[in-house]
Amino acid sequence: MEQLTHYDIENTQQQFPITIVCDAIRTPENIGMCFRISESFGVQKIYLHQDSPSIENRKVANTARNTVAQIEHEIYTDFEATINKLKDQGNTIIGIEITDKSINIQDFDFASKEKIVLLLGSERNGIENINLVDATVAIPMFGRNSSMNVIHSLAIALYETTNQLRSPS
Repeated sequence: MEQLTHYDIENTQQQFPITIVCDAIRTPENIGMCFRISESFGVQKIYLHQDSPSIENRKVANTARNTVAQIEHEIYTDFEATINKLKDQGNTIIGIEITDKSINIQDFDFASKEKIVLLLGSERNGIENINLVDATVAIPMFGRNSSMNVIHSLAIALYETTNQLRSPS
């Protein structure tokens, strides 16, 4: 067995109808990793709140590596207006959040949605206005902890979403 390097691997470079909205995420490393993981999973666009660390932030840039230049992104100021604009564009808004109405992520039918927004809440407060979402998905957990890092949640959500979108119906 031989371990492969980046130069040995050729990905399909497929893009999916997925947008990420970061609801006031404050940690620079989380913003950087959002770009890195989103690029890996073929996300079309990322929306960042104006109060989130800038993409010029050294920690953001170091964590994101070169993916900031590879994925479209936009800064927003008004959360509700941004979500409503995305809904008007035909997106289904899916919060990655534990609520009394959350569906286990593996049971949610992502493939039936034409355009998907995965909404990430802030590290401290979750999603600003949960009533704006069309659905919420939760990641089943089996330990004592009831939550995980926002970017770990995003990675799991993108894996499940893209897995469903690329599978034959």
